[in-house]
Order: sequence, then C-alpha cells, then structure tokens
Amino acid sequence: MANVPSDLLALQRLYHWEKTAPSKVALTQPMGAGAVQDFTWADIGDQVRRMASHLQSQGWEPGSKVAILSKNCAWWMMSDLAIWMAGHVSVPLYPTLAPDTVRQILEHSESKACFVGKLDGWEGMKPGVPTGLPCISYPLSPPDALKSYENWDAICARCQPMQGHPVRDADDLATLIYTSGTTGMPKGVMHSFGNFAWALDSGLKRIPMSGEDRMLSYLPLAHVVERMLVEHGWMRTGMHVYFAESLDTFTDDLQRARPTIFFSVPRLWVKFQQGIHHKMPPAKLNLLLGIPILGSIVRKKILKALGLDQCKFAAGGAAPMPLALLQWYSKLGLHINEGYGMTENLALSHITEPGKNQQGSVGPVYEGVKHRIDPANGEVQMHSLALMQGYYKEPEKTRETFTDDGWLKTGDKGHIDAQGNLHITGRVKDLFKTGKGKYVAPAPIEDKLVMHEAVEACVVTGANLGQPLGLVMLNAEYVERIADSAARSELEESLATHLKNINATLDPHERLQCLVVVTTAWTVENDVITPTFKVKRNRIEDLYAKNYEKWEATGKPVIWQNT
Repeated sequence: MANVPSDLLALQRLYHWEKTAPSKVALTQPMGAGAVQDFTWADIGDQVRRMASHLQSQGWEPGSKVAILSKNCAWWMMSDLAIWMAGHVSVPLYPTLAPDTVRQILEHSESKACFVGKLDGWEGMKPGVPTGLPCISYPLSPPDALKSYENWDAICARCQPMQGHPVRDADDLATLIYTSGTTGMPKGVMHSFGNFAWALDSGLKRIPMSGEDRMLSYLPLAHVVERMLVEHGWMRTGMHVYFAESLDTFTDDLQRARPTIFFSVPRLWVKFQQGIHHKMPPAKLNLLLGIPILGSIVRKKILKALGLDQCKFAAGGAAPMPLALLQWYSKLGLHINEGYGMTENLALSHITEPGKNQQGSVGPVYEGVKHRIDPANGEVQMHSLALMQGYYKEPEKTRETFTDDGWLKTGDKGHIDAQGNLHITGRVKDLFKTGKGKYVAPAPIEDKLVMHEAVEACVVTGANLGQPLGLVMLNAEYVERIADSAARSELEESLATHLKNINATLDPHERLQCLVVVTTAWTVENDVITPTFKVKRNRIEDLYAKNYEKWEATGKPVIWQNT
C-alpha cells in the first residue's frame, strides 16, 4: 500500500507521541474502589518497549501470533503495541468466549503466547487455554492468573526498554480479528498495518476526531469497531481514552470520561432509553420536551445524567438501529449517526452524515469506498483499500467472500437511494418462506419488536408456518417483575397491544401469529448470542423450532415459553 504515508502506521504514531507529547495523559484506567491510574505517552512508550524486549527475547519466528484475552484496559492496548514492536501479529479474543472457542482460536492461530488480563469469567475460560501455552497476566487479572503466570509489572521491571524505532511495513500482517459470526466457528480476518492507516484516513474525513477528544472504551477491543474507532483513533489523534471498570460502575465511568465521541451498539442505546423511561414515563417526557424553555432544561439534564452532555459525535452500529430509537434520541438533542461495516472491511463502509436527514439509512459510503447492489439477489457489495487480506488458513472461504472482480460480498440485502444512501433490508440468508409461499425479511420487523421497554432481544422466525411468529427475551427487570401474577398479566396485555400495533404496519403475509415470551436469558455462554449481541438464528431454531407448530395452534397473541 504505497499510497499510505509511513508516518501514519501504528508504531510510528506511538513514536510520534513519545517525542511530541511525552507528559500528556493518554489513558485513564480504573483500579477499583474509585481509584484510577493515568498513563502518559512516556509511560506507555516505556512499558511497551520493555514488554517488546521480553517478547522478542523468546526467539519466535518474526510474524508469530500472540493472543490477548482480556476486557478493555490500558494493558490491552499496550500489549498490542508491544506485540507489533517485537515483530509479531496480535490475536484478540473476546473476553466472554466459551472455552471450546478459546481453544479453537488459540490453536487455529498457532498463538505462541497469550496475555490473560481483566476477566469476569476466567474460571470458565481457563480450560480452553492449551496446557503449556506461555501466558502473561495484567495487574488487574483474576487472582488465579496472577498466581499462575508471570505478571506484566514484573516483566517490565526486569527487561530493558527496546531501543530505536522498529517499524513494520504497510503490507505486513498486523492482526487476526476472529469474527463473532452468527453461524459456524469464527474465521481469522487478516488485516495489515496499511489497512488500518488507510481506513483511519478515510474515516477521519467523516468523523470529527482530534487530540482534544475523549472516549470511553467499554465495548470489546476484540471487536473491529472498538479497535478502529478507539485504539487506532487514539494512536492517530492522541486523544484521551478512559476505560470502564464494570457494568456496575458504568454510570460513574461515563461521568468520569464525559466523552466527546461515543459509540454504542443498539442494545445499549435501548437500555439507556429504558433507564430514562423508568424514571420518567414516555408520555410525561414527551410533554415536557414540547415546552420550549423547560424542554431545553430537561434535555440538558438527561444528557448530563447519562454522561453525554459534552458528546459532539454519537454513533451506533454492529446491528440495525431502529428508526424510532434514532428519532427518540434526536428529540433529546443527541443525533446518533448510524454506521455500517464488517470485520472484513475494518467497519469502514457507510455512516450517516452529521446534520443531514438520513435516518432510516446507513448513509453514503466513506471517501474512497465504492458500493453496488448485486442485481441477482439484492446483495450489497463494496470495495476499498481497507479490505482484508483474506481469512487465515482459509483460502476457499476467502474466494467465496469476494466476487471475481475483487468486491466484498457483505451477505446483507439492501438498496441505494437517489441520494446515494444505503438502506439495509436484511441478510441474504435470513429470508424465510412461510407455508403460503411468501418470503419474510425478519430484520425490519425485529426493529419494531425491540422497541417495547420489556424486550431485551427478539427474533422473527417461522419457515413453513402459516404466519411468522416472534420470540422475545425479557430484560432482567421484567423477569423479576413477572413473579407477581398481576404484573405478568399487565405485561401480557401490553405485549398483545404492541403486537397488534406492529401487525397493523405489516403486509398480510408478514403479520406475526403470536409473540412467544422467553424468560431464560440468551447469552454468549449458552451460545445464543455473539459477543456483539447479535442473535444466532441457527441456535434459535435448534432450541425452539420443535414448538413452533404447537405455539401457532394456540391462537393466543402472547405465549409464555415455559407453558
């Protein structure tokens, strides 16, 4: 990638900040009990150089794979840089994976070592780490990992910092990002240093990001969006990144960071909305927002309570954002830009533009990106210089993912409007045919279903049934509430009304026969959702398909899965 200036590559950015802003605080890490640890660029450079010396001393072949299994923290990002400085390739793992998946990724990638960091479920994941694999713990690692493995601080204390400015070429492999796909085992997506640099160059023309900005890092750094927007955005701009400590402290973490740029997945944007509605019923909120002076005060108060009062750019992605949710936030004065992308293109594909009325689409392409629709099946295809080098050790799957002329097949269906905005209408393979021979696209219906305050996640299904049906998983608050029979009856009535209102907007063949209420959580651990909260449709079929005809025959609008 000769068109990418070398000073924009990841390691060169570290050297730039070491030299030009050594005393600037770049990372803020919660240490528990309200305490935090700040890292300046000089601190980061020193620790990265010491860890790089250790990794290089192991004598591994250049380009060896080194894994990172941890929740987001300062040492995660320093590990990535140290791996690169030592001449190797990083392999991030989601911190919520099942042990079999941990083992599959570590073995498939042939990782020589693994950083085992901040984790909530280490005991469950530990059996997936092959016996004898060298591991390194972080200061905030679980006690067992601290006891079993040499610690980051101890290694840094005994190793001298690597000298000079080792560099990696733009075409060098930087990382394997294993997909959190909704079907099959993860595939290792290969991305180069040049891919990242080019993607940042294009992305910054659409997303206003500078050294004065603040971001809160809490979505997994193993995911491509967090990796691009937070880690590589940080290295490019020198902004200040804060880390979240835990779900319990998330509000405090947001208040500490007061992010000026904030990205979240739809499920969490919905949770924020539900939290606000819990304190102020929707009807009352709408009334207050409609009063000129008072409405302005209410908006500021709500955004300040969320920790988003200084947010100048908000974005959502990783799954479709319901239009009603985007409109609700706009009423609050927080305009969420919806992005679209994949691991295979470094999430750099489309995003709506600030200040333009593009809600309902994912906006136009980024600069340097091209898109088209396959006339044969309506599939979205795209091309850019951020496309992956391929799937690691999977040449056949790589070939299947690209067209003959080198465009990426996204697997998503969509259309491009007259203004050049892309509208995603579902997955090519998610369409199903009812017993009446009509095709149903589940995604638009699911966008409507999830807008009920009790619904945490949902799936529309029903291949070969007379009519489709909806499965809805309740959020934790409502699971507790329905222990009371009166509350359960009230919720059932509310869901029946929700179903009726949605069906009124659908074509006859799309209308849902019923809603099936699932009270057992869909989690990463039971393999129903991916680490980015996407529901695995094949697992839903495995778990529930045997009941579809029985549920359809009841004639009830709302059915409880345990009855």
